[in-house]
Amino acid sequence: MFKKALRGLTLRSNSTYPLTPEEAEQLPARTVARYAGTRCPEDVLSIPVHEQSPEQAARFETQNRGQFLARQERWAELSDEVRRADRERETTPGGMPVPDLLLFGARADVVHAVEHALLDGIPPKDAPLLDGIAAYETLRLEHPNDPMIALIVALSHIDIAWAWRGAGWDATVPKPNRRAFTAHMQRADELLSPHCGIELDSPALAAARCALFAGQQRTDRRLADEYEDLIDLDPANHRHMRAMGNHLLPRWFGTYQDLELEARRTAARTQDLWGHGGYAWVYFDAIAVDDEACALLDVEFFVDGLRDIMKARPDQEMANLLSAYCAVAIHHGMGANERADLNRIRIAECAKWLIRDHLTEVYPLIWAHAAEGFDNNARITSVSRFAARGKADALQAICEQFREDIEAGQCVTFTPEGPELHPA
Repeated sequence: MFKKALRGLTLRSNSTYPLTPEEAEQLPARTVARYAGTRCPEDVLSIPVHEQSPEQAARFETQNRGQFLARQERWAELSDEVRRADRERETTPGGMPVPDLLLFGARADVVHAVEHALLDGIPPKDAPLLDGIAAYETLRLEHPNDPMIALIVALSHIDIAWAWRGAGWDATVPKPNRRAFTAHMQRADELLSPHCGIELDSPALAAARCALFAGQQRTDRRLADEYEDLIDLDPANHRHMRAMGNHLLPRWFGTYQDLELEARRTAARTQDLWGHGGYAWVYFDAIAVDDEACALLDVEFFVDGLRDIMKARPDQEMANLLSAYCAVAIHHGMGANERADLNRIRIAECAKWLIRDHLTEVYPLIWAHAAEGFDNNARITSVSRFAARGKADALQAICEQFREDIEAGQCVTFTPEGPELHPA
């Protein structure tokens, strides 16, 4: 019975809904083969697909603003905009903090140059790896008392550190890359030390301090304490809770007991905003990458959290995120741990009510990122191809939720009020 349920819910490897010819051209043969079948989703399914959601458009616009100000060397203006948005907790319509986007745009040119040089792991001898960050260090000296300028430089060091290290296990990282990672993390720590995000009421600074834990070896209570302070400072931003959950895994700095404790504590502290959603957010990324964390999960509490998240944020950005998580991301690692698989199956079943009750349009990039496990370090060589895969996964998952209706000769049309069935 268990194996039968497992086969039926492993959507990504058991599809009967193929790609369109245009999408097939975008994908490698091994991916197209997953979708072998007799009917295309477009034959039985009609749902608006937005290659760029309103949220993504707002993010790009804000990032471009930060990049523009940096390129024009309008540093005082950039600093003022970041500080104001940080103080006012300004976000995009989908809840992304505006300061984070401005800061990302401000350092994008410097970081991308290093990432490009390290694309193959070993940089060319003449690669200008330090030119950009050296210029930013000079900039900081010109604004010695500006915490936002220090933050730009520190975040640049953190991003460059990760470009050197990559996302693999520590044992697989070459020693020169590990040394570079450590050096950049230490420099970022030095830059941020004089500026306390809690004292300055700055979630952006507090989040950067938490990001530094990845470069440290300590496993004491301080990590949980600093994340608690950050979450209390900006409880509407679920990314802080997700980051804490990931860092509390044993592969980083915590234990499974720490993870469960902090998930429950976070749910209690953010209940007025997220209901039980805080528990789900803390576990959100952790259980997607760790079988034992998934096996130990209070799955009923987690599912209640998903429902409360949709009550708190009933927008299409969130509907796509949670639907893609349950239909695609949660299947990663399926088959390695039976108890974890049982919990994954229970979570995957949530895709049905999420898609049927909340989804009215598709944002392909969210689904594509779900297929990568929401890995921020994943390298995307072609955005159009990445989006095509996300669209294919989304349509596949939606068709799976209406399989019986489709096999009975029905077509599905999504309206702003929800899905409607009609004869093919």
